[in-house]
Amino acid sequence: MKKLVLDFPIQLQEAIIIGKNHRFITPATEFSNVVVTGLGGSGIGGSIVQNYVFDKLKIPFIVNKDYTLPSFVSKKSLVIVCSYSGNTEETVMALHQAKKAKATVVCITSGGQIAEFANKKKLDCVLVPAGMPPRACIGYSVVQILYTLSHFGLIGSQFEREIKAAIKDMKAGENETQKKALAISKKIFGKLPIIYSSSTFEGVAIRFRQQLNENSKLLCWHGAIPEMNHNELVGWRDQAQDKAVIILRNKDDYERVQTRMEINKKVFKKYTSNIVEIYSEGKGYWEKVFYFIHLTDWVSVMLADMREVDATEVKVIDFLKKSLSKV
Repeated sequence: MKKLVLDFPIQLQEAIIIGKNHRFITPATEFSNVVVTGLGGSGIGGSIVQNYVFDKLKIPFIVNKDYTLPSFVSKKSLVIVCSYSGNTEETVMALHQAKKAKATVVCITSGGQIAEFANKKKLDCVLVPAGMPPRACIGYSVVQILYTLSHFGLIGSQFEREIKAAIKDMKAGENETQKKALAISKKIFGKLPIIYSSSTFEGVAIRFRQQLNENSKLLCWHGAIPEMNHNELVGWRDQAQDKAVIILRNKDDYERVQTRMEINKKVFKKYTSNIVEIYSEGKGYWEKVFYFIHLTDWVSVMLADMREVDATEVKVIDFLKKSLSKV
């Protein structure tokens, strides 16, 4: 897993090549909505892109993480199907529903049933390299979703420049990133992590939580500001030295959100001294996003080492899938 984290900038470079070289079967057309369907490491890319397009698209953009698609999906919908293995049962079912609804379908996968179905039905299918844990392939999924949206004229091409800048920054700052990750890991080791971010970067916070779950084998939770100020903040009532608060911040977060974060810190400090603030680096959205992802991925594998657990092992998920196959 450490090698996969280290090679993340290379993955992004490969993802750009794949995206630029893919020749779409379906011509550009107009849609009334976009749905990205996928789960876990395959679906989180959709959540992060959703944050990005929030103020850019004139049509609804939904991320679906279930067996069934929203009832509004129709021939006027663009459905982007994301499953790294190509065999995620919930996503396979959603794919069939999308086809039945006559939606325009684009699949992003490394193979499996989804690639076979796409080939059989002559659907657009962007193939990415196989053989890695899905959670280590977020660069492939995010970039292909962006190129798909760009192909259909829903967004421009600015993301490409920002991703290339992020790659350059990550390579140049690798040593410093690992030093920061180690310091953060030591600070939160032995604690239950609680991750907060602005709503604009909630997808990144969810990604960090998932990486701590899978790589570090840790339970944790996340919240988004301002939403958590209307409920979860009230839960801060008891001493919590066994918990560590991690706040993902940007210097250009909305002014009122930054004010809320400062007030929230005053509340947290009454109950725990374990508070870590992580500021993004870079100018554009994708520079900041990939900085956060790369840094927090390092935190998750370093914590795995400290906890003496195998970052790649997911036996309980294998058990779940095996049990489901018998039903």
